[in-house]
Amino acid sequence: MLPFTMFRGTTGDRDMTASPHPLLMGRRGLCAGILAAAFSLPLAACSPATSPAGSKAGSTSTAAGSATSSSQSNTKQPSFRNTDLGCGWEPTESFALDYAQNFTVDRYDGGYQLACISNGERFLVVPEGKDDPDGLAEDIALVRQPLTSVYLVSTGMICLLDEIGALDAVTVSSVTADDSPVEDLTQAIQAGSVAYGGKYSSPDFELVAERGCTLAIENTKINHAPDIKQKLQDLGVTVLTEQSSSEPEALGRLEWLKLMGVLFGRETEAETSFERIAERVEAVASQEPTGKTVAFFYINDDGAAVTRRSTDYFSQMIELGGGTLISFDPTEENDGSSSVQAVIDMEAFYAGAKDADVIIYNTTVDASVTSLDDLVAKNALLADFKAVQQGAVYACDEHMYQRMTDMDEILGDIRAALEGTGESAGFIWRLG
Repeated sequence: MLPFTMFRGTTGDRDMTASPHPLLMGRRGLCAGILAAAFSLPLAACSPATSPAGSKAGSTSTAAGSATSSSQSNTKQPSFRNTDLGCGWEPTESFALDYAQNFTVDRYDGGYQLACISNGERFLVVPEGKDDPDGLAEDIALVRQPLTSVYLVSTGMICLLDEIGALDAVTVSSVTADDSPVEDLTQAIQAGSVAYGGKYSSPDFELVAERGCTLAIENTKINHAPDIKQKLQDLGVTVLTEQSSSEPEALGRLEWLKLMGVLFGRETEAETSFERIAERVEAVASQEPTGKTVAFFYINDDGAAVTRRSTDYFSQMIELGGGTLISFDPTEENDGSSSVQAVIDMEAFYAGAKDADVIIYNTTVDASVTSLDDLVAKNALLADFKAVQQGAVYACDEHMYQRMTDMDEILGDIRAALEGTGESAGFIWRLG
């Protein structure tokens, strides 16, 4: 048995001594912060350690963390990581993650890999040509490589699979050609190689069976339809519920690329893509704040303003881009508010947001606003907003939340909007 070690990719030519943005304080950010504060201090070398297998209720053994021993020792081990396969095998390596906190990956002899998800799901990835282990714990589902027929329900994972060149393994999708956020999937649906299989709540079970799907990738919405999940499993489909939306940091969402790389045998592609995008995101986020305030919202059918929580993915992107989000985090008094949004009556919204330097209208939800006139028509009070009077009002691409792999370009568009340069990569643009 090999000694237990951490494995990860290189950080390339990134300047790890630069001070990280507070919203990029993942394990890599923590390491960079330490180096920036005390770069002259010697770093202790990583020492291999043998870790005991965890219990089925969760393990506190060594988990994914930084490749440096200093940050590894200060990283709280995730309680959901359970490396006990039930067959006596012990992990030889643990996947080191920079930002993601809702999954772990451990390697075993023979190329087997175990993915643990923060919702308690566990998956053993079985390499092509390898046998299923005897005596495997009952809660572990198998993902046998190569994956050739996948039912892709989570729209957030579409761009990740596209990025690593794994979309050709998808045969059934929850989006149509009109709804697809990436061109390659649109073309595959139009060509018939990918069929529309319905949303999470009403899948076409017959189609899923006919296509021979062995894996369904769902998002957390499936938690509201446990009977659907069970029926898929009864058909022999392994169901993985990705938790990227639960990641506290924007780059944590993006790092789910690496789990997709493990599942689809595209680890090198995933690592390379993540490093490239993360480096660009960190470069923008390291710039000085602009001092500009931003209101991000849409007007619902009742005439109220619907804003996103300050912990929302795009809200964090605004902060990373150098802006200051005008936040209306939900309270119990906000009817219709939730863990991700707040519904604010227009008088309260006017009082809090009328002096915002920039407005980004949430056209991912309400695409009816294509001009300043359209915006003001929603409510006359909006005409008095500073950003409206100064022409600093922007719209965003309807698929923005499904384009995590374009995070660097989206961040660039946010920065351009804050600086008023007029530049755009097509994700955020000024309304005339």
